[in-house]
Amino acid sequence: MNYRHTFHAGNHADVLKHLVLARVLEHLRLKDKPFRALDAFAGLGVYDLTADEASRTGEWRDGWGRMEEPFPPAVEALLAPYRAAVAAVQARHGTTAYPGSPAVIREALRPGDKGVFVELHPADAATLRARYERDPRTKVMSLDGWTAVKSQIPPPERRGLVLIDPPYEVPGEIERLGAHLARAVAKWPTGVFLAWYPIKDTAALDRMVGELDPALPRPALRLDLLIDRPDDSTRLTGSGLIVVNPPWRLAEEALLFLPALAERLARQDFGGFRCDSIGAQS
Repeated sequence: MNYRHTFHAGNHADVLKHLVLARVLEHLRLKDKPFRALDAFAGLGVYDLTADEASRTGEWRDGWGRMEEPFPPAVEALLAPYRAAVAAVQARHGTTAYPGSPAVIREALRPGDKGVFVELHPADAATLRARYERDPRTKVMSLDGWTAVKSQIPPPERRGLVLIDPPYEVPGEIERLGAHLARAVAKWPTGVFLAWYPIKDTAALDRMVGELDPALPRPALRLDLLIDRPDDSTRLTGSGLIVVNPPWRLAEEALLFLPALAERLARQDFGGFRCDSIGAQS
């Protein structure tokens, strides 16, 4: 409960996570049937990039701060839902605001859809409630995120997604992610799962993916964005997402936006990416 995302809001990892989240939500919106989006580690929902915490680290400057210049049209078309979510939040909260994943989800909800935001930190949960309690489409729960992943699926709507992005404060969290993800998919085989991870210890990450691959009964993608050389396990050199039951065109889309992000967000002239199939279709 010590982790506070306000220090890291809008950084390169947020750009990847929120872009992929917005793409998945856009695909869910293509069908008329309602969906539910469960955010298991929700945070504050909205962040002020001029606040003391964000200003102290300045991480957003090498993330969202580099996104102002337009990309080629094909990439911009894929970025549109993400940019629209940021624009809507800034229209509501000011031009220095940046959306957390609850805000990205909320902007995509239609009447009948549901967003469930889970946060254990007492102050952050209170902020979420104050921000979203009047919206009938959203619900805030003060609960451990891993407990929520076990207890809140499958949802009544039977369609939707689960976003899992724990703070990775304790050793073994990468391994824990793989184990919990395999169990969650077994419980809700048709749900879309987005599991975010930092890229620091690449050996531990590769072991987790290697063990998860045969354990997943459903197709999945591994999407990695590297903004620095992955040879220093003490530094965040990138981040990634495992997407279980990805929308059918997400891999094709990722092969457009990942190289564009790698080039734009690269640190010290190094950027890289991967888009690999794992699980049932690998």
